[in-house]
Amino acid sequence: MRLHQLRITAFGPFAATQEVDFDALSGAGIFLLHGPTGAGKTSVLDAVCYALYGAVPGARQAPGTTLRSDHADPGTPTEVTLEFTAGGRRLEITRRPEQDRPKKRGTGTTRDKAQSLLREYDGRQWTGLSRSHQEIGEEVEQLLGMSREQFCQVVLLPQGEFAKFLRADENARGRLLGRLFDTRRFAAVETLLAERRRAAEARVRTGDEKVLGTVQRIAQAAGDCADLRAWPLPALQPGDPGLAGSVRAWAAVARCSARERLAVAEYALAAVEGRHAAARRAAEEARELDRLQRRHAETARRAALLEQAAPERRRVGDLLDRAARAALVAPALDLREAASAACRAAAGAEAAARAELPASLAGAGAEQLAAVEQRLREDLGALGAARRAEQRCAEAARERAVLDREARAAEEQLRESAEWLDRWEETRTALAARVDAAQQAATLAEQLAGRLEPARLHLNAARRRDALDEDARRTEAGLLTAREESAAARERWLELKEARLRGIAAELAGALVAGEPCTVCGSAEHPAPARPAPGHVDRAAEDAAHTRYEQAEERRAALERKRAAVLQARAEAAAAAGDATTPELLALTQDLGSRHSAAHAAAAGLHAAREQLGRADREHTARAADRLEAERRAAARASRREALDREHAALEAELALVRGDAPTVAARAGLLEDRVRMVTAAAAALRRSEAAAARLKEADGQLADAAFKAGFDTVAEAAAAVLPDHERTALRHRLDAWQAEEATLADRRAESDTAAAAALPPADPAGAEAEAERAAARLRTAASAYDAARVRCTELDRLSRQADLELRALGPLREAYERVARLAGLTAGTSADNERKMRLEAYVLAARLEQVAAAASVRLLRMSGGRYTLLHSDAKASGRGRSGLGLHVVDAWTGRERDTATLSGGETFFASLALALGLADVVTDEAGGVRLDTLFIDEGFGSLDDQALDEVLDVLDSLRERDRSVGIVSHVADLRTRVQAQLEVVKQRGGSVVRHHTAAPTG
Repeated sequence: MRLHQLRITAFGPFAATQEVDFDALSGAGIFLLHGPTGAGKTSVLDAVCYALYGAVPGARQAPGTTLRSDHADPGTPTEVTLEFTAGGRRLEITRRPEQDRPKKRGTGTTRDKAQSLLREYDGRQWTGLSRSHQEIGEEVEQLLGMSREQFCQVVLLPQGEFAKFLRADENARGRLLGRLFDTRRFAAVETLLAERRRAAEARVRTGDEKVLGTVQRIAQAAGDCADLRAWPLPALQPGDPGLAGSVRAWAAVARCSARERLAVAEYALAAVEGRHAAARRAAEEARELDRLQRRHAETARRAALLEQAAPERRRVGDLLDRAARAALVAPALDLREAASAACRAAAGAEAAARAELPASLAGAGAEQLAAVEQRLREDLGALGAARRAEQRCAEAARERAVLDREARAAEEQLRESAEWLDRWEETRTALAARVDAAQQAATLAEQLAGRLEPARLHLNAARRRDALDEDARRTEAGLLTAREESAAARERWLELKEARLRGIAAELAGALVAGEPCTVCGSAEHPAPARPAPGHVDRAAEDAAHTRYEQAEERRAALERKRAAVLQARAEAAAAAGDATTPELLALTQDLGSRHSAAHAAAAGLHAAREQLGRADREHTARAADRLEAERRAAARASRREALDREHAALEAELALVRGDAPTVAARAGLLEDRVRMVTAAAAALRRSEAAAARLKEADGQLADAAFKAGFDTVAEAAAAVLPDHERTALRHRLDAWQAEEATLADRRAESDTAAAAALPPADPAGAEAEAERAAARLRTAASAYDAARVRCTELDRLSRQADLELRALGPLREAYERVARLAGLTAGTSADNERKMRLEAYVLAARLEQVAAAASVRLLRMSGGRYTLLHSDAKASGRGRSGLGLHVVDAWTGRERDTATLSGGETFFASLALALGLADVVTDEAGGVRLDTLFIDEGFGSLDDQALDEVLDVLDSLRERDRSVGIVSHVADLRTRVQAQLEVVKQRGGSVVRHHTAAPTG
């Protein structure tokens, strides 16, 4: 991959658009990226990473950070464009992050979504490929063959991390390598095997616990067998290897003992069953003898009772005979009783009907009453026309009353309308005045609103002006303090630098090694090296003082920027506020606000006033029309009332002749209807009474004939012999019971076994039954013992089969557990087969470290003049340390192997740079051999002397042999004279800028 062009806009410290021409910088092979602290050197590398992967390196991708420049104009969007070649294809990526921009209409901002664009150059023109973030990310990772983390480690070489890597212990070294080579899959294998081992162990333990649970149930089923006392339950735990054999042997002994118990219980049950059958037969014979003897005694007792009831039996038979003859006379008796009751009822109804008649008709016969009824009905029919006239007369009276009510209501309404119309001019004038007042208030409210908003803006600006005055005073005070601190820090740094230069001989003498040539004079002998004077200043003290000076200078610059921003904001606020003071503007705003609120409240009633005036106009028109209509309706009502009065007088004269003494025709008709009803009821009652007397006489004759035919001398004698049905039924049942008892006793006297049993001694069924119960109890006990023994045998057989199945199923689980446990122990480094106790991830990392060390040694030999070589060590670590990640350096001058932590500052830079370059080669090969034509090296050159710096630059320059370009990010001033192609980042108040220039190298 080779970078060509980078264009940055409103990104990080860069406000305006900046362009970086990597083709021009790469022409010399090595180019320098330099500038003051905080200018934005690292932001250039961040822009490259963001263009490719849509994110900056992980250490700077903190939550809450933004990529947008604080110096950029609000209307300038943040954008990064990178042109590069990868896989033989020339591509261009443009990315815009999610950012706020001013709204096109109105005030405020709106949020724009992130945008991406991928284009390809085919030799003639650029062609768009995709605008999808996901598609572009997949395309870049496929072309480069590495993730963002690998790209940051391989292309943007982190010198500081590899310096820590050299001095770190094996655990810290393993964490760094794991992050670089992404060995999480091997750690995942370790974790997976450990989880499978635990799962297999849990399954084996669960199986053992299940088997032991079955053994417990076998022990419960076996109970207290005597033979098992010598074979106690095995005290085994889950996981014991002898569990299967012990369980099978113990279950076999339990089954044998249970079968012996079953045989004994079976023999005992057979003996008890025989004795129980004999006792049962003896009890049944005793119960039968007792039954026969009691039956014989019961027969004798019942025969005596039947003999005593003979007189009553004859009396009952006689009663039944008389009742049977009287039953023939009963229909005639019932008929005569019914006729007598009907005759009495008819006579009472006739007397009651005659009592309602007038005295003149009290003794009238049926024919006379019929004639009176006919005459009354004729008079009633003549009243029909009079009823209709009376109804019309009532309707006319009601209609006239309605007309009177309507006339009174119309007069009241007419009077109210007249009063309202008299007040109309006054009402209309008042409503029109309300509308005019509300209209004037609305006009005033609009005028005040136009003055209120500017007043509020001036007031807010005045308040901001006052607040910014206070901020300016505080900033001025802080800036004065920062300037003093910066000046003091600079003086202190210059003093320490001068003191160090005075004692530089002692510092050079401290680096002398016996037998090695001096870097100044070249002599291998050092007879009188300089000694540090009291208060000697070393390089670390000078660097610390310089760092404090830079920090103080940054604080001063930040406060100056803040003061300028505050002063600018204060000037803007003062211009917006004008010359008035804040209290004056506040009083003016409050006065305008109160007047505007009052005018707005008054104007709010404009619509209601207009509506009320319109309603009043409509009501005036309606009331005037209603008054004319009311006068017309009043004239019509007067004409109708006169016609009704004439009709009512004529009808009243006609009805006076028809009503007679009655108040109304309806009352006259009701009186006639009552008389017709009384006469009709009396005639009907008279006819019913005569018919009932005839039927009673006929019934008396029929009853006398029936009594004579039934053999009774008189009707009274026949009536006395009649019995109710229930009494006759009861007597018949008593007679039938005596006959049945007589037949039963005759059958019992004929039984021979009853007489024979009576001749024997009395039976004892209770004693025989008690003996049978005792035999049954012994049988139940024996049967229970047999059933328990049989169930025990069945349960032990079932549980033994279950335990055998569980043990068979447990065998493969135990084999799988042993296999997984061996693999998990081997990968975790805890197995005896793993002699170095090295985990799988550490083993893979050790192989990667060996490759990196071999690749780094090639460059380290050249940088160190053939003195140092990096060597990977897989020696077993002491204690609980990690094995296989040791790293030593071999000194060719002494032939000794020592730890990398003993290297000096310059030697550490050699080794860390060699490791970084070696790592780049190894990761590149692992990623698929993608060629990396552009590399960046960040800092670390300040610890090198001139000779070492030349050797390092020679090594970096050798990368150009493979058409590579290397960018050095450094503050070292000597590099500006040694590296021709340079990219300078200049820090300015309005945002950083980049400058391309070349410097002629000096000899």
